[in-house]
Amino acid sequence: MKRITIQQLCLILLLSAWGTGCDLIDMSPKGVITDKSYWSKVEDLELYANGLYGYLPRPTAHGDEGSDNFVKNNKVAILFDNMNQESASGGWSWGDIGSCNYFLQRVGNVKGDEKEINKYTAEVRFFRGLLYYNKIKRYGDVPWYETDLKTNDEELLTKPRDKRDEVLGKIIEDMEYAIRWLPEKENAVLGRLHKDAARTQLARICLYYGTYMKYHGQSGSGDLTPNNLLKKVVKLTDDIMATGRYEIVQGSDQGCDQLSFPDYPLYYSNQFTQRDLSTNKENILARYYTEGVLTHETGRQVGENGVGLSKDFVESFLMKDGTPIYNPESGYKGDENLGDEFVDRDPRIYQIIDNPHKPYRVKNGERYVNELPSVDNVRGVTGYPCVKYRSANEKQENARNTYYDWFIYRYAEVLLMNAEAHAELGSCTQPILDKTINKLRDRVEMAHLTVNPTVDAAPVNYGYTISPLLYEIRRERRIELIAEGRRFDDLQRWNAMTLLENPKTMLGIRITPSVREAYKKANTTFGPDARPTIEYQGKTYLYQYPGTSLQNNGRKWTKDDKRWLFPIPKDQLILNRNLTQNPGWEGVSGK
Repeated sequence: MKRITIQQLCLILLLSAWGTGCDLIDMSPKGVITDKSYWSKVEDLELYANGLYGYLPRPTAHGDEGSDNFVKNNKVAILFDNMNQESASGGWSWGDIGSCNYFLQRVGNVKGDEKEINKYTAEVRFFRGLLYYNKIKRYGDVPWYETDLKTNDEELLTKPRDKRDEVLGKIIEDMEYAIRWLPEKENAVLGRLHKDAARTQLARICLYYGTYMKYHGQSGSGDLTPNNLLKKVVKLTDDIMATGRYEIVQGSDQGCDQLSFPDYPLYYSNQFTQRDLSTNKENILARYYTEGVLTHETGRQVGENGVGLSKDFVESFLMKDGTPIYNPESGYKGDENLGDEFVDRDPRIYQIIDNPHKPYRVKNGERYVNELPSVDNVRGVTGYPCVKYRSANEKQENARNTYYDWFIYRYAEVLLMNAEAHAELGSCTQPILDKTINKLRDRVEMAHLTVNPTVDAAPVNYGYTISPLLYEIRRERRIELIAEGRRFDDLQRWNAMTLLENPKTMLGIRITPSVREAYKKANTTFGPDARPTIEYQGKTYLYQYPGTSLQNNGRKWTKDDKRWLFPIPKDQLILNRNLTQNPGWEGVSGK
């Protein structure tokens, strides 16, 4: 039977306004629902809630590009300290939260089954909590609103900001309400929220602020202390794991039009180009797409997004036996040529980075590869193109024609959160690793992590000391969740912006005589008037920003750096004299 999802229902309802091929519609419920007689039956609540699903993350090939994982063809302003109040002020708007409050102010008028009414109220409170979470990450203190604002609400319109932790408490209340009243996954409409989706999002929130407070020296109070928040992460993720609904899945070639090479299975990367995630046991919540009906653009973006993975990210992959590459016993072959770097490494490396072991395209059952990864200013940038979301089916790379499904929440992240929270609390045991991190490693047939891992001989510098176990859990998270939009948040919550100072976060492939010779045959050269390079520690690397120093470049963050928070827009400070500007942004204009 052909599946009908919430995305497709929304599309069908508003087809005349939005046309075919659009992603989940970007409607404003408040703007289209004004009839006072509307709020009378449960079906009204369902239709209204449909319009809020656009607030969930959408498919994109641009996740993590503003972090140490990627190098972009143009400098990311926040990483190079090139922001000013004008360029950084987007996001201070309350229409989205007003849409949620508009519903919550009127839901009491509806007569019907209490559980059904509460279910849709739970969806709307989930979205309000999600929207407020994104706002406090961006701005810190923000005004908390529980009503839809009107032009004559002078007191509310001119209220000062509420403390971040007060708002965080309200966010947690919204999410806990959602967990209580949303249905179990098996009882939810495909693509709609359910208890495990809300548990996953709340675990993200608690992990973010549990670690943010810990590493930024904030003690919190009451239930909102680092330890209490981390304990909540453990409880939420334990609850998801205990359902028995989810597993770490080896992605199928058949499910994504891929044909692996026999010795190089694509068990990891195949998961991200599956045409159907509806029965996939790693899927907690997904967006669902259908060829010719509802599509997205990611398959095209992944080849034209102007980014490349950084040398630092590539060096974070362990050997397949779990040994860090720069340890004397690792057997790492080095980076003298394009093939050596991949030998005997964590198998995810050849599934994430373009190389001759991963088919670039499959035509008539035949595999075609790129012998040389792209190093241009659009498809490669660093010589390490990220192909995690690339389908070998060339149909998927046509404009607005990508139709593989998209994870919103997947089980791998739940396992990573559980392991990290346990490690932060000092309660991570081998059985916990075996049911979390080692499930991820089993997928790619890699050696297990133990509670006493091999210490990295050349660790990255977090600016402080952490245990070898926590170090490896963070490494695992970095690799497993690459390009899923989590990395910048991780750097912030760990107080780890010092990682951006590492020059290798801006470098690409090493340029050796053998590399020059290989690319010369493809009419690509390196150096002046060609693809730019730079010398670092006696070696030559592809470098996207000629003329910019590897050391004095704005990527150094101070303890009180203004970039921890974004600026309140100037016009809002004028309109509401009770608002205050975030630290460091006063007078920063036109830089």
